[in-house]
Amino acid sequence: MTSCQPHPQDEEQSPQLSTSGYPRQEVVDNEVSGPSASGVDPSPPCRSLCWKRKREWSDKSEESLEEEPEKELAHEPEETWVVEMLCGLKMKLKLKLKQQLVSSVLPEHHEDFNRLLEDPVVKRFLAWDKDLRVSDKYLLAMVIAYFSRAGLFSWQYQRIHFFLALYLANDMEEDNEASKRNIFYFLYGKNRSQIPLFHKLRFQFFCSMRCRAWVSLEELEEIQAYDPEHWVWARDRACLS
Repeated sequence: MTSCQPHPQDEEQSPQLSTSGYPRQEVVDNEVSGPSASGVDPSPPCRSLCWKRKREWSDKSEESLEEEPEKELAHEPEETWVVEMLCGLKMKLKLKLKQQLVSSVLPEHHEDFNRLLEDPVVKRFLAWDKDLRVSDKYLLAMVIAYFSRAGLFSWQYQRIHFFLALYLANDMEEDNEASKRNIFYFLYGKNRSQIPLFHKLRFQFFCSMRCRAWVSLEELEEIQAYDPEHWVWARDRACLS
């Protein structure tokens, strides 16, 4: 009887088919070119290799998907509208504060200052300070600014308030203790017993100003521009030889 087994030559010529129906040589990677010499079926290494490659591809695809949003976020333009709004608010606040400082001095404060300039003691003091160390035009303009901040009635401003305000102005702007001691020397001479009382009144006057001793240059120029021909504004230290 004729045997139904295939001829060995036919078995070698016909390529073995994998489970997917394709020749094994096409499915297997180049590293695995065919059946091993031991006759073991190469399909397990092929499947494990294909599964390994697929897993590597899937891992790379997942990594690329994870990196893409980061790249997109890195290239997004930064939002600047918040900063612009904050800058705008700061500009408005600064403008409002400047208007408040400039408009705080009223005409009656200039009248109170002019009235005290007619005081004989104040007159002698301004004539005595020939070098303008403690009473130049800017320090005197600060006296008017302090009058406006103290909030006293016009009739309450006396000679002592002029010297209290002038001392505060020197304490704020000048770094010269000797010049401030000259005020005490003019008022009290060698008698130093009245100096503690002067400091107590100075502190009370400073508190009535709500501790606002700094005066901007814009406000000082505004005060002088109210009556630019006033003789007191000619007391410019820079013009002295």
